[in-house]
Amino acid sequence: MNVISQHTTKRCLCIAGRILATLLAVSMFAASGQQSARSQSPASLSPDHPTGKPNVEMSTLSLDRIFGSDELSADHLPDLVWSKRSDTYFTLEKSSEVEGGVDVVQVDTAHGTKQTVVPAKALIPSDREAPLAIDGFQFSSDESKLLIFTNSKRVWRRNTRGDYWVFDVATQKLKQLGGDAAPSTLMFAKFSPENLRVSYVCNNNLYVQDIDSLQIAQLTDDGSAETINGTSDWVNEEELAIRDAYRWSPDGTAIAFWQFDTTGVGRFHLIDNTRGIYPQITTFPYPKVGEKNSATRLGVVRIDSGNITWLDVPGDAREHYLPQMEWTPAGDQILLQQMNRLQNTNRVMLANPENGKTQTVFTDTDETWLENENPVRWIDDGNAFVWLSERDGWRHAYRVSRDGTQVTKITAGDYDVLEIEAIDAKAGWLYFAASPDNPTQRYLYRVKLDGSDLTQLSPQDQQGWHTYAISDDGQWAVHTYSTFNTPPVVKLIRLDDHSVVRVLSDNAKLRERLAELNTPTSEFFRVDIGDGLQLDAWCLKPPQLDETKKYPLLVHVYGEPHGQTVKDVWQGARGLWHAMLAQQGYVVVSIDNRGTRSPRGREWRKCIYRKIGVIAPEEQAAAVRALLAKWSYLDPKRVGVWGWSGGGSMSLNAIFRYPDLYSTAIAVAPNANQLLYDSIYQERYMGLPDDNAENYRLGSPLTYASQLEGNLLIVHGTGDDNGHYQGTEYLINELIANNKQFSVMPYPGRSHAINEGTNTVRHFYSVLTHYFNEHLAAAGSDD
Repeated sequence: MNVISQHTTKRCLCIAGRILATLLAVSMFAASGQQSARSQSPASLSPDHPTGKPNVEMSTLSLDRIFGSDELSADHLPDLVWSKRSDTYFTLEKSSEVEGGVDVVQVDTAHGTKQTVVPAKALIPSDREAPLAIDGFQFSSDESKLLIFTNSKRVWRRNTRGDYWVFDVATQKLKQLGGDAAPSTLMFAKFSPENLRVSYVCNNNLYVQDIDSLQIAQLTDDGSAETINGTSDWVNEEELAIRDAYRWSPDGTAIAFWQFDTTGVGRFHLIDNTRGIYPQITTFPYPKVGEKNSATRLGVVRIDSGNITWLDVPGDAREHYLPQMEWTPAGDQILLQQMNRLQNTNRVMLANPENGKTQTVFTDTDETWLENENPVRWIDDGNAFVWLSERDGWRHAYRVSRDGTQVTKITAGDYDVLEIEAIDAKAGWLYFAASPDNPTQRYLYRVKLDGSDLTQLSPQDQQGWHTYAISDDGQWAVHTYSTFNTPPVVKLIRLDDHSVVRVLSDNAKLRERLAELNTPTSEFFRVDIGDGLQLDAWCLKPPQLDETKKYPLLVHVYGEPHGQTVKDVWQGARGLWHAMLAQQGYVVVSIDNRGTRSPRGREWRKCIYRKIGVIAPEEQAAAVRALLAKWSYLDPKRVGVWGWSGGGSMSLNAIFRYPDLYSTAIAVAPNANQLLYDSIYQERYMGLPDDNAENYRLGSPLTYASQLEGNLLIVHGTGDDNGHYQGTEYLINELIANNKQFSVMPYPGRSHAINEGTNTVRHFYSVLTHYFNEHLAAAGSDD
């Protein structure tokens, strides 16, 4: 029998009238504060205020408090840029002289003394009255010039297109780059190594511009809607994080760059019906599973002549990926990585930039898949590099000689290296994140590059989640620490002994507000689902849980390889929303099945290869049954599940495949048919569809839509460029064909994040809250 082992860790069809009725109901709740007949007043759930006086308003969470104001938001710190020339850093501070402006300030790291390097008044162009809004900034290597990114626009996930200006610190002169280029069309500008020029991408071509004369040289001229130079197509950006797709040579004489030829790649169309009286259509190349990819190649362009040498990378350019590329420190060669289409082989090559010839020096393989987690990390003056591999069953760091003949393990043991945080090659230290004893937590360790002197640097008495932004010289770091129940504290530390220099943010106001709450009970534990398998989980329970009563169970799920939900880290607004539901009478849990990105070893993560959507729903259901058997106060007739993206797909699989277990589900931005998703992600974990057709079918929720019995709400942005609304329409048709009743909430023109537009986020969570309160019959309020 399954047990829990403790561990410190539409109803109606989607017609307009039904949706309008639901949204009207939500609006009425928000406006009037009235509660449904099933609801219980939040006052009955609230204890006395710490002062001894009742304060229902302060002790109870609401949608308005969480999403309608900044009352419960964590502090947002401005960018911090480490100096490469001194023990200082640069940051932005509100100007005392110019309304709405910010100063660029240099701060002494050890003492905190400040000097304004670039005042806001100096950033006012001659033809304007207001200073530039700084969306990002970088200094030249000699720190004599500042490159300012402003007027930025989003390209898919991030704001990577905008305007660039150069500010000369000595002369206080401000110059705009780009010549006659249209506003917000420059991308990824950077100083040349000698700081005399700035390079950038514009309209899929590479340019360099002289800072003094502002003369522009165009380096590529074949950029078009189909040929992309210096940045990437949609799928390579999304799945391999290739955005800034070019690199200066160390001597500043050449630039190595990616080129993507999207000719023949299937085009996807996003239709926005709300931009005018006629729809606005956005079209872009999007290779779906098994379909044609872009042809990818690497070139080296000479700055003086514009001549291009293409690297001779073997194989079909459409059947491999080039996820990483970097010059050697001496600039005599280029190191690149080539993954095959299945992404189970990664060949490291050295290329001659003069003639393009390449040689393979190192190969990493896996029977399942390899992740793109190895940016080039040079050590030993460029004679070796650091590599992450799971070849011994755990993710560890290795030293690989430049010619690939020597591979030496740096870290060792039955634990995973979560991430390499920094390398101090001069002092011989490797800094990395790991959590050997508890996969729901994260700590900083360091080890000598020879594998000796392993030390945990994160404080032993601070159990939870630690992240670091480490200075280039390995002397300083910005340390952020939080737990599931406590918001982040951000400190500047000396890295060597982790001593605190000063606190940058303690989120004191947020902590005060949280202290006033009638806080739900939270715990981390493991669920035994049989056969020796124990899954990590967290749980939020109502503050005054009465074990003689019955409570609805709500499961938050992701379940796919690119996510881990069970982490002992501050969860932000979504975590507060879960806590609000717990205040209203829900038991809220989240469980990480095998296959998620939990640091529990290679076998734990990769046993689900070629079976995405097949194994995970089985383990989630087994865990839910174990919870129902253990906790008698859970109502087995009121089990709900919700998730986003892969979690949306998992929610569909849950309610379709286990109709006797789950009564209600909300699927946000789901992928109902795996054949509709992009090639790089889906093929990495599932293989090619022709070779794994049955598991593609079995892992897709669409296959089981005819089995729907409970309450289902599908929420999707119609402008989702990632997991397309197309998949939801496929599912709608299948549900209609099987005479199933369900609800759909489309968000017009919104992306995968569903956060664009006025009031969208608050509205989104109000829809979710109302739906669960209606169908899981929890005690509580919508507003």
